[in-house]
Amino acid sequence: MHTIIQPRYGTPDVLRLEETDTPTPAPDEVLVRVHAAAVNIGDWHLLRAVPYVIRLGLGLRRPRRQTPGRDLAGHVEAVGSDVRDFRPGDEVFGWSSGAFAEYVCTSESNLLPRPASLTLEQAAAVGDSAFTALAAVRDQGRVTPGQRVLINGASGGVGTFAVQIAKAFGAHVTAVCSTRNVDLVQSLGADEVIDYQRQDFTQTDHPYDVMLDLVGNRSLSACRQVLTPRGTYVIVGVRDAGRWLGLGRQARALLLAPFVRQRIRVFVVRHTREDLGVLRDLVDAGQVAPVIETRYPLREAAEALRHQGEGHPRGKIILTYTRASSVASGA
Repeated sequence: MHTIIQPRYGTPDVLRLEETDTPTPAPDEVLVRVHAAAVNIGDWHLLRAVPYVIRLGLGLRRPRRQTPGRDLAGHVEAVGSDVRDFRPGDEVFGWSSGAFAEYVCTSESNLLPRPASLTLEQAAAVGDSAFTALAAVRDQGRVTPGQRVLINGASGGVGTFAVQIAKAFGAHVTAVCSTRNVDLVQSLGADEVIDYQRQDFTQTDHPYDVMLDLVGNRSLSACRQVLTPRGTYVIVGVRDAGRWLGLGRQARALLLAPFVRQRIRVFVVRHTREDLGVLRDLVDAGQVAPVIETRYPLREAAEALRHQGEGHPRGKIILTYTRASSVASGA
């Protein structure tokens, strides 16, 4: 099978397409023939291993896990002896370590049947970004019907899901994005859209109950000013990634939190089958749909990651897998 290999940290140019053995599922695992995988900003950070502190968990000099990727959708090829929920031929979506490969083995608890309303490519996009948005809106923001929610960075992978999930939770959503993305964000259901190239979102006469900050381009004090006295400020992701620690904003927020009435939240995303089911239910109810900007074949994984890290994508970037296209690359 063809697999993307990352032998060292660096730019996308370090990635190679190689022929590797097809894995065999353990008793509790499912072998999935991958049809599509999502590219995430986390893949970009793990490729470069910046900030350097994350190398403590990845491998100090080179990555211990040499195949990138996490979110996937495809067909069940084989199942382990203890698997009860799936059989060969089923269409599934979920997550696995090393998803940038034609076949992967993953626990059956990491998968669910593909949502009926989505293609496999679309289902692959309902992964890390959607989990992050759900956690930010539901668990950290604790959004309830009628609340005013501000989402700074509404047009990216996490932002497009956050807008829809906040609307599904009954919020009045104000989305912040650039001029070129205003129409996109409006189409997702945002009640108001602020074009940051024309308007300063921190200048408002109507404070918000919750702010999700996916960009981190304004000071903590400026962001707190847009909130009600007991509003909630949620930092989503790492944006000021310095070479060594890269968590300066999170650290400052945590130090400030005990001394203010507003709730300041920093969090780490967890993937669970239960939350994958919540996301599937939102999709099936027509309340959430993935936005896919660009598709790349597996052999162009380097370009896909470069686009993710440098191109400010609108929604999600997807890798698509066909044996014919891989062979044509001469790998």
